[in-house]
Amino acid sequence: MRLIKAATAAIAVALAAIPTMRDAAAQQPAADTIGAIRQRGQLLCGTAGNNVGFSLPDSQGVMRGIDSDTCKAVAAAILGDANKVRFVPTTTQNRFTALQSGEVDMLVRSTTWTLGREAALGLEFAGVNFYDGTGFLVKTSSGVTSAKALDGATVCVQPGSTTELALTDYFRLNNMKFTPVVIENLEEIHNAFITGRCDAYTTDASSLAAFRYAQGPNAGQYTLLPEIISKEPLGSMVRKGDWKFFDIVRWTHFAQLTAEELGITSKNIDSFIDSNNPDVQRFMGKTGDLGKMMGVDPAWAVNVVKQVGNYGEVWDRNITPMGVQRGPNNLWNKGGLQYPPPMR
Repeated sequence: MRLIKAATAAIAVALAAIPTMRDAAAQQPAADTIGAIRQRGQLLCGTAGNNVGFSLPDSQGVMRGIDSDTCKAVAAAILGDANKVRFVPTTTQNRFTALQSGEVDMLVRSTTWTLGREAALGLEFAGVNFYDGTGFLVKTSSGVTSAKALDGATVCVQPGSTTELALTDYFRLNNMKFTPVVIENLEEIHNAFITGRCDAYTTDASSLAAFRYAQGPNAGQYTLLPEIISKEPLGSMVRKGDWKFFDIVRWTHFAQLTAEELGITSKNIDSFIDSNNPDVQRFMGKTGDLGKMMGVDPAWAVNVVKQVGNYGEVWDRNITPMGVQRGPNNLWNKGGLQYPPPMR
């Protein structure tokens, strides 16, 4: 009986301590990524740095692409200057560690939003800047016109990507066999495909289109097969717990979508200053105190669009030249999936 009473008392003490432990955890200071960015005067953004249309330096060394523009837009929102970004090159293997360790403030690297990544890594997706899917690229001379004809093929694929799982699932579901050629370095995997070490190259269809586009006059030697075998919503990642920064990253993307909805572009934005449209007034920072709510300048959205552009401008500048249609990346009122919540 004494043992039972002692055990009961111990359990009661332990249960009583739970709220105290929770309170202590709640009292821990939250991460202040915004403060760190302002103190250093620069946003640290993890990108690939070698992907046409997404993040690749031009001939003057200026980073270009939809991912790098996402970083620039966040810098414009927080610091008022889209150029105050340092791009940190990451790989499929080290990208999450770079964000977890604080080497970068955010990650925008053609990274797919999945349950496993969001639940297990201590990281959070703040939005989708590109709805994509896994595809296959083959040499036109092979005569292959469908992924169903790849039974027994060797397939180049990068490790540490969702593509590996999608590839395995697709071949298993279709009772087909394949031999993976797993290569981490992007340049090496491209060379392996070009020189014939593999019959097909698989990754996000957008990256395949970018690779083909980069071949210039030889682009016709490669065929992007019609099958898209997975859903790959690509977006921005931040560390969990710093919800102020999360809000800014998420709503910066929504601001670019909203601007496109309203017809506001980097070229005509000044003409909207005196608009009597309530949505435009809030967007321009004239009413609503939206900037104050997020701890940024009232003109934060204006800075984003004026310096980087609305979502449509970013797409046309970086993705349209590759011959990729907007499709699911159209605005919701044009048959797409990009749908910004109200800015009010």
